[in-house]
Amino acid sequence: MGSDIRMELYPLKFAPIFKQMIWGSESWELSGVGGSESVVSYGALHGRKISEIIREYRGLLVGQKNYLRFGDEFPLLIKFIDASLDLSVQVHPNDELAMERHGKRGKSEMWYVTGALPGAHLRAGFSRRLTPDEYESKVADGSIADALAEYAVQEGDVFYLPAGRVHSLGAGTSVAEIQETSDVTYRIFDFNRLGLDGKPRELHTALARDAMDFTVQPDYRTHYRHEKNAETVLVECPHFRTSLFDLDRSVTKDIAVLDSFLVVMCTEGEGTVADSRGKTVDIRSGETVLMPACSGHAVFTPQQQMKLLTSCV
Repeated sequence: MGSDIRMELYPLKFAPIFKQMIWGSESWELSGVGGSESVVSYGALHGRKISEIIREYRGLLVGQKNYLRFGDEFPLLIKFIDASLDLSVQVHPNDELAMERHGKRGKSEMWYVTGALPGAHLRAGFSRRLTPDEYESKVADGSIADALAEYAVQEGDVFYLPAGRVHSLGAGTSVAEIQETSDVTYRIFDFNRLGLDGKPRELHTALARDAMDFTVQPDYRTHYRHEKNAETVLVECPHFRTSLFDLDRSVTKDIAVLDSFLVVMCTEGEGTVADSRGKTVDIRSGETVLMPACSGHAVFTPQQQMKLLTSCV
């Protein structure tokens, strides 16, 4: 591909896909999930689906190693989630099991808490050891949520949820969610609620049993040391690497060394994101920008103060 094609790639914004749930709402910021694909919202590529532009620009957009690995599918699903009620207790299968059962990738994910009302909480992992039979008994009698570790949360808390870890996002919590591109979820318990159709939502007790990691850990929260005006790595796993930038001045991040795109989510404040050619887009809290792999570097400039999450593969 020549330089003329490379020049068409600049920091991209996509139209959010809003989904209303019985427990709250989601904004899918970047999605390659079939039926819910993100569409470029401005510029020369306006109206193009993310799979279409990956097919055209390949490694220039997502990085060569990612294109060889994932083809035309964007490998991450990026969301902002606002929970007014507790989400169901659920678990996700790993890649091997999801491919065997559904012909799809599994789902490892992370949460960065962007906001929390007083008393907000979430559940992650088991608080005590259960056997698979005890798990099924607790699902049957409605007490499974009591066996999960529960955390009061505040802005800035991080939870990594590898495939197999049982979890439930709690009422009054808003998060940025970074995950593998997958829609495979096993619902274990839904607090006896009815779905939008007035019927109980389907549970996947047996499927979840085989996917679940029953290992008990002393702490499921992800701890990190916060640094101002520097990259703070939050989660680094086989599926993504996510960092925090808490800025009150401009900071530059090298993208060329990644051989990957860079997703930039703004969780607080506002400012600009620019590439090595000076192509610049505005970004503010609740917005997301995709930096192509050929961007060279990214310059993050806050208007006054700004927090960004960056993710690559």
